[in-house]
Amino acid sequence: MGKELIINSGRYETRIALLEDGNLVEFYVERGNDTSLMGNIYKGRINRVLPGMQAAFVEIGLEKAAFLYVADVLSDTKVIGQMMASNENLNAAEESQLGKSSPIEDMLTEGQEILVQITKEPIGTKGARVSSHLSIPGRHLVYMPDSSEIRISRKIEDDDERKRLAEIVSSAMPDEGGFIIRTASAGAEKEEIEADMSFLLKQWEEVKTRGDKIPPTSLIHQDIDMSLRSIRDIITTDVDKIVTDSPENHKSILSFINKVMPKVKDRVSLYDEDEPIFDRFGIEMEIDEMLSEKIWLKSGGYIIIQATEALTAIDVNTGRFTGKKNLEETILKTNLEAAKEIGYQLRLRNLGGIIIVDYIDMVKQESKDKVYVAMQEAMKKDRAVFRISEISELGLLEMTRKRIRNSIAKVMCTPCEYCEGRGYLKSKESISYEILRNIKKEASSFQGDDIKVHVHPEISDILLHRLADDITEIEKGNDLQVSINTNPSLHLEDYHIH
Repeated sequence: MGKELIINSGRYETRIALLEDGNLVEFYVERGNDTSLMGNIYKGRINRVLPGMQAAFVEIGLEKAAFLYVADVLSDTKVIGQMMASNENLNAAEESQLGKSSPIEDMLTEGQEILVQITKEPIGTKGARVSSHLSIPGRHLVYMPDSSEIRISRKIEDDDERKRLAEIVSSAMPDEGGFIIRTASAGAEKEEIEADMSFLLKQWEEVKTRGDKIPPTSLIHQDIDMSLRSIRDIITTDVDKIVTDSPENHKSILSFINKVMPKVKDRVSLYDEDEPIFDRFGIEMEIDEMLSEKIWLKSGGYIIIQATEALTAIDVNTGRFTGKKNLEETILKTNLEAAKEIGYQLRLRNLGGIIIVDYIDMVKQESKDKVYVAMQEAMKKDRAVFRISEISELGLLEMTRKRIRNSIAKVMCTPCEYCEGRGYLKSKESISYEILRNIKKEASSFQGDDIKVHVHPEISDILLHRLADDITEIEKGNDLQVSINTNPSLHLEDYHIH
């Protein structure tokens, strides 16, 4: 079935689904004014310089000041920001350049104006992360104004193709700036790459001109909308279908495709059937499953995914799977199946940061090595930068996946107002015993003759029946009356003693 990009455009939100062999593998949502800030370039003003953290806060016109780390402050050797912004993996030598810069207090002062680009969107309580290493992504290339180098995506593995692409870019290099040759450029014609270069250089000139004219804390350059961005960054020439249900979106996609990928323009179609497009392609059901904490494996095992602001914990269990031969084989089969599913879920849910996977304990080192290799293999199609460590003696695999925007759960869900995001409530017994203790405390210092308690109906049932003798004992011992009043509008954990 191949690769399909399905775009659902409504008045209030745009949803994009990438299918591979009919399965949902990537999903994006953009709503109203809550558009992606990734790649936007701002004229900022340094708000505070923090020598102790080797960082600075930059006002860019958003609700929260952006965070600028010392390694992201402009210097000739730094191209890390651009590499990450373009979703191309870094090699070890490039990563080792991080932190090799002057102290931030020697480079920045409060009130200083600076051009910065968002490399990580605001997540939770944190503001955006920005870099002064600016980059402008195109279909085949990423232009880096502050570099003079040509870099090639590691995902282009053929040596002859790497050499061909490098020669094309080198022959047309401008006097200033450098380029990253993106994965999508593999197989592209010389004319296509040169056209991309010309377009990016023109955009950079516009950024410079606008940056000279506008006041600080203003937006200078905004990336293209999510539909076009997904085509630019995700789709390659092996795509089978690009389907949208919006006539306006269909028109803009065709115009964009004609410029950057004319070879696939005949694969763009407008969906005009009565059945909703996501129902037609079986996507709605997969979205609901994507938000579930528990994911069953085909063998009968399952994984539990729990995400916090600091890290994501994944627990692997055998569940209903009992195996056929011996325990080690059963555990290995479950862990191998889990590794494949975990790689899929991380990409689908856009989970990032530190990820800890608690695999079922394996005795043999050979089994651990197989699961580690399977995890590496499962992440190969992921465009995000990731690192995976070997499985520890405790059966834990530690990995990181670059987080540049909120997870799908953060975008589509809100913390439960009833449990206040904890994911659990106190048991009815715990609440009832707590109320009983507080009634005793109030009764011991009470001067009147009546204590009124207002509780949820399910709590009043326990107090009036199971704990009735305890309440009677309090009444007799303190010569007062305790009345239990039911209030259905109260939260289960909420109660009032008067």
